[in-house]
Amino acid sequence: MDPIRNPYAPGAGQRPPELAGRDRELKQFEVTLERVAAGRPDRSMVLSGLRGVGKTVLLNALRSLAVKRAWGTGKIEARPDQSLRLPLAQAVHAAVREVAHRHRDPDRVDQVAGVLKAFALRTELKDRKGARWQPPIEVLAAKGRADSGDLELDLIELFTDVASLAGDLGVGIALFVDEMQDIPVAELAAVCGACHEISQQGAPLIVVGAGLPHLPVALAASKSYAERLFRYVVVDRLPREMAERAWTLPAASEDATYEPKALDELYRLTDGYPYFVQAYGKVTWDVAVESPITWSDVMQAAPEAEAELAVGFFGARYDRATPAERDYMIAMADLGEGIDDLAVRTADVARLLGRRPQSLSPARDGLIKKGLVFSGERGTVAFTVPHFGKFLRSQR
Repeated sequence: MDPIRNPYAPGAGQRPPELAGRDRELKQFEVTLERVAAGRPDRSMVLSGLRGVGKTVLLNALRSLAVKRAWGTGKIEARPDQSLRLPLAQAVHAAVREVAHRHRDPDRVDQVAGVLKAFALRTELKDRKGARWQPPIEVLAAKGRADSGDLELDLIELFTDVASLAGDLGVGIALFVDEMQDIPVAELAAVCGACHEISQQGAPLIVVGAGLPHLPVALAASKSYAERLFRYVVVDRLPREMAERAWTLPAASEDATYEPKALDELYRLTDGYPYFVQAYGKVTWDVAVESPITWSDVMQAAPEAEAELAVGFFGARYDRATPAERDYMIAMADLGEGIDDLAVRTADVARLLGRRPQSLSPARDGLIKKGLVFSGERGTVAFTVPHFGKFLRSQR
């Protein structure tokens, strides 16, 4: 098959040609946008799931829906070592720019820009290092508005003002936060507090977050009412029917088909995880000589697809770990064999390594910080990457 016309797109956050299995989430968000713009109460949204299930792709698709409705939008990717204030200011600035040019009152726009500048200027010096973005320089910073230094209070005032500006146009502001679990607890609490106040005001502003499976737990720990503040959506692997759509519809656009046995094997190999669906689809297409694509084509492509995943998807993550962290993950993989690499008890990891659980805390915490494992329940850990345990066992 012509590799130039290959219709599959494995990539970090890259939208596949067929966004299969996400229709429900997209329709829900369309309703949210319409309700909020009309002044009716609705909740912000949080997406959670393992790596490779398409959270970032879905987050970007939701943002596209907001853009189509002329909302102001901004997006950030949270980092564990970075304060949230400046990235949030950047995201809000992008959102304001998308609505400001349509506003008929330039003085009102400048007033909101001044509040945004005041908010941004309260960023501590250590958090400004390396930042190339500067707050709007053509306006004076407001005084006494969003500049207290208390992040929650400042966010409430900033969100109130930018939402009001968008509301003048009959639209809203949508802020999208990827890797939301990496926001420090105190700042996560501030975001929840601000979202809570904004929702009580009925102001047209929503926050859409995406993160690893323990994100809902982190939000609930930061604010007790967070479990009622957001609509939680678990982004999971695709059921068989949706995975087939992800393979067959793009192929059909290039006048190609699959034999049923080939689709059976592809689903067995990928378990329906969207990143794997695209990775195996791409390599299989390149291997196949003609349509229909056969089981033999899939089997011939599988080793190459596995090798690419071993380097780019699994290997790159494994290489980030220290020797102690690698030992910890290998023990997790051994314990996870036979149980589909579900969560294992930290006490069992310690027992297998012949160590006291407390002595392994630095390794476990380091893996959590690097986003390689997560703890959904106290005393347990699981891989954030599907098939990671299988990959580790295969390296012996």
